[in-house]
Amino acid sequence: MEKPRPLWDNSLQFVFACISYAVGLGNVWRFPYLCQLYGGGGFLIPYLIMLIVEGMPLLYLELAVGQHFRQGSIGAWKTISPYLSGVGIASVMISFFLCIYYNVINSWAFWYLFHSFQDPLPWSTCPLNSNMTAYIEECEKSSPTQYFWYRGTINISSSISESGTIQWEQVVCLILAWFAVYLCILRGPESTGKVVYVTASLPYLVLLIYLVRGLTLHGAINGLAFMFTPKLDQLSNPKTWISAATQIFFSLGLGFGSLIAFASYNEPNNNCERHAIIVSLINSGTSIFASIVTFSIYGFKATFNYENCINKVIILLTNTFDLEEGYINADNLEDVKLYLNETFHNEYAAIFPRIRNCSLENELSTAVQGAGLAFIVYTEAIKNMEISQLWSILYFFMLLMLGLGSMLGNTAAILTPLTDSRFISKYLPKEIISGLLCFISCIIGIIFTMESGNYWFDIFNDYAATLPLLLVVFVEIIAICYVYGLNRVCSSQKTTQHMHWLSLDC
Repeated sequence: MEKPRPLWDNSLQFVFACISYAVGLGNVWRFPYLCQLYGGGGFLIPYLIMLIVEGMPLLYLELAVGQHFRQGSIGAWKTISPYLSGVGIASVMISFFLCIYYNVINSWAFWYLFHSFQDPLPWSTCPLNSNMTAYIEECEKSSPTQYFWYRGTINISSSISESGTIQWEQVVCLILAWFAVYLCILRGPESTGKVVYVTASLPYLVLLIYLVRGLTLHGAINGLAFMFTPKLDQLSNPKTWISAATQIFFSLGLGFGSLIAFASYNEPNNNCERHAIIVSLINSGTSIFASIVTFSIYGFKATFNYENCINKVIILLTNTFDLEEGYINADNLEDVKLYLNETFHNEYAAIFPRIRNCSLENELSTAVQGAGLAFIVYTEAIKNMEISQLWSILYFFMLLMLGLGSMLGNTAAILTPLTDSRFISKYLPKEIISGLLCFISCIIGIIFTMESGNYWFDIFNDYAATLPLLLVVFVEIIAICYVYGLNRVCSSQKTTQHMHWLSLDC
């Protein structure tokens, strides 16, 4: 007899699973970057429009497909039409590529988390050279946080053609990251359903703690003012609207097959329309919430760097021209510089190359995303906080929970079609299938632990799940609207669910 399909314990568990999957690192490090790049608060206008026009309908489509056919992506699209089984296969392949490189971020989070227990933090100061006589020159030319990332963590080579050696410390962290994923997906929804309560809720607790801390930091108001000051001229920029649509698309995790897999473990009469609204709004609300936290931290960092720059210029001028201490301050600095240049032109010209142009606006306008924001900008701000070890532990634990939650959805997109296959499940239990997926992905992922690994990571991140994913979702819409038919989907629902979003989408 065929085994009954596993089910979520309750609808709340399903919602937590979807939130854990949808709310990920992109909410923390890409959405704030887009706000910074495309008009601050003005970016929210195209973002919210795309949420209603694009995000909610497509999310509802995938949840309805998974719940209606109660299969993974391959089985669901094959049921609609044998010719569409390739859509499910494409989703599985994209999710597999994503799994290979995405869990490397979790390994980096483990690496930084372990080093967060040191006092002082290893990225707070430059290390000494081999003679113990001075700081390493490369670190002094950049910064301690950049040096720890590029040398202490990934040890990046000069080009992708120089593969370099394997960083065995990173390999250990990668194995640990995959072992953590394996424990969470060991028995499918039975184990994943318990884990999502943690991976979905703990990041919000950490973000709330960081919000309270961030708002009390010196200069936080500068970052928030920069974020919420709308630059409406960006609304005429087509890239703003494209970026908003892309952010909604990838933030919700559409096209990977993960949402179809999660919904397939629902009861057939589950109200997936309501859940689509809830998950969409929580996901977008989290992006805005995380941006407030990020820009408060970013404002602190920018203000700290700006004031540090001002102080260095003041010390330089005071010592060079033997001025009374306290004669120069931030308010009269420009006037004093003008006076010294006119009165002592030759002496001023001699030190002019060493006088930095300090600008708070430039500090705030420096757009950083991805690993640069997570592992350089944040760590630079954390090292200047009181009890920096505590804030570092909280931050990287949050990153780990966000990454782990996304990995549960990515692996579900692969495992659900495999366990649905009678041929595979007949010979291999789900524990073995999960173990093989983690083992194979971990072995392939070792390429990202080489000195050239960061170049490969960028290639996978830029191309593995961009255009292929757009094509998959486009075919999904055509398949539901014109191949299977909306009326058939609507009439088969055991509860009164309306398909008007999908109609509008078609």
